[in-house]
Amino acid sequence: MPEILLPFPVPDAATRKKSDGCNILSLLSKTTQALVAKNPHLLEYLQMIPIDNYGLPKFYETLDRSLGSTSNPNLIYPVKDGIFTHILYDHGDGRNTYISIEPILLDNIDKLMLEVEKRLLDMSDRLGNFSVITADEKREAFLKCIDDICVIKGQGIRDKRNIDIKKSRDPDQTVASAATLSMSDRFRNGRSRAATGLMDKMSFNSKVKPLEVTARELDEIKYLICRDKVGLGVLEPIVYDKYVEDVSCSGLGVIFIEHKIFKSLKTVVNFATSEDLDQFVMRLAERIKKPVSVHSPIVDATLPDGSRINIVYGTDVSKRGSNFSIRKFSDTPLSVLELVDMGTLDYKMASYLSVTLGEGMNCFVCGETASGKTTSLNAVTTFIHPNAKIISIEDTPELQVPHQNWIREVVSSTKEDGQAGVTMFDLLKAALRQRPNEIIIGEIRGAEGAIAFQAMQTGHSVMATFHAASVERLIQRMTGSPINVPKSYMDNLNIVIIQQAVKLPSGKTGRRMTSINEIVGYDPVQQSFTFVEAFRWDPVTDTFVFSGDGNSYILEQKIAPMLGIPPHKRRRIYAEVERRAKILEKLSEQGVKNFYDLLKVLAKAQREGLF
Repeated sequence: MPEILLPFPVPDAATRKKSDGCNILSLLSKTTQALVAKNPHLLEYLQMIPIDNYGLPKFYETLDRSLGSTSNPNLIYPVKDGIFTHILYDHGDGRNTYISIEPILLDNIDKLMLEVEKRLLDMSDRLGNFSVITADEKREAFLKCIDDICVIKGQGIRDKRNIDIKKSRDPDQTVASAATLSMSDRFRNGRSRAATGLMDKMSFNSKVKPLEVTARELDEIKYLICRDKVGLGVLEPIVYDKYVEDVSCSGLGVIFIEHKIFKSLKTVVNFATSEDLDQFVMRLAERIKKPVSVHSPIVDATLPDGSRINIVYGTDVSKRGSNFSIRKFSDTPLSVLELVDMGTLDYKMASYLSVTLGEGMNCFVCGETASGKTTSLNAVTTFIHPNAKIISIEDTPELQVPHQNWIREVVSSTKEDGQAGVTMFDLLKAALRQRPNEIIIGEIRGAEGAIAFQAMQTGHSVMATFHAASVERLIQRMTGSPINVPKSYMDNLNIVIIQQAVKLPSGKTGRRMTSINEIVGYDPVQQSFTFVEAFRWDPVTDTFVFSGDGNSYILEQKIAPMLGIPPHKRRRIYAEVERRAKILEKLSEQGVKNFYDLLKVLAKAQREGLF
């Protein structure tokens, strides 16, 4: 199993007990004092930090993006249920350190956990079939078993007395006590038949004496069991952190993360041996019901919270050892106005996209991996007409659409040969029969690209992401193998957004829409494509230039006629872009930035003819 390598010495339990926490407490605010009173493990952790070297960490309830500019970060913030995160600077490395402060971080209860594990193993009949119950039901079943295995020191043996660990496997020999029956009845209320069966297999006798533990040890046992048996083990506190975007294990060594505020960080979770890493990866794959093996070493799956995980097993294909990557997604996606605040685009670009996408223009968001393509695609879906019927097609569910009439379709794979049973190609063909107003493709990789352009030919609006660093590369890949879109079809694609992770004038890295381009047409004689740049990012000033102002093909030739603007007055369309930009800026100033709230406000504005 992985080891925890803190960046400072860890005193033994006896030394920690002798240490006086009064000095630390006196330095904390009243709010923080109340926090550590509820979480004694947090106070113990603070006592262990060499304050002379690092200083006392600051406590934050929530993080602001401005904290990312802190040169020597040393702060703690809550994650959930007694779990905290410590961001600590490291002058000896290019990355700072990410430390998960868990209830069991400093205590060693390995021997106690070994005995608990043995007793849980003997209670396997009682735990039942976990493949057919929910995670919450599984957690409740484990916690009930722990309550029967352990007793708090000084409280004596409980009414239920001792547990029959060696009981018969015969399902007819079940349920002996009234206490068990009443609990089983409570568990049946509102739960599945499989979960009810967990409580139907209980019986007690006086053969096995419960483990006597302290109240603190009981809490730690419950935390570890739930973390390791129901959750993702040592990854659980990291995955639950809402500020973490990516979790990456590159083989032997520490796990790295990408933080929304502090960017690239190293964790204290370390894999020292290939055996430990392989074992962890196999358990992780089994937990998500996608087992890996030497013959099937690569797995793509989705975690219960919607995060995307990729696992590569063994040294045959990964020379540094097994590796995995987890890409997290927020419950509420970033809205386009939040992206404006982050500098990804400006109000005029957002206004331009609202005009063009609102009138059904086809759009691709292109860029490299981790450039923010999916985030931007999610955000601009707000500009699709609120009454539109939308169908999204993905291999792993990442897209979030705020519209109510949204059909979300995902590729399905068969278990026999590992090949896709229902491909994106199949789903896209089916979508054309469902009369959608908009088709959104998570990412075009192969033959589905040709079908997407056929959908454009038949009048369906299409949006998608694509791996390409420029319009030229997009066209080359689209018209080449294996996608093979006819060159004469390419002008059905109206707008190409190029997004990149770039170096900002401040020296930091940020995500920017480096250009918005309009596809004009294809010259079959010259075999060349014409496109114009509507917007471009200026890397010197970190601002955006409306290079298509007064010269936009899409606005003048496509959008103006749709809005009923006569040819001799088509330049009025630029005034509409300006007007909408001011409206969006006003909404941002009023705090209307939530992904779903923004759609509601824009829908109301559309009904009143204001947007």
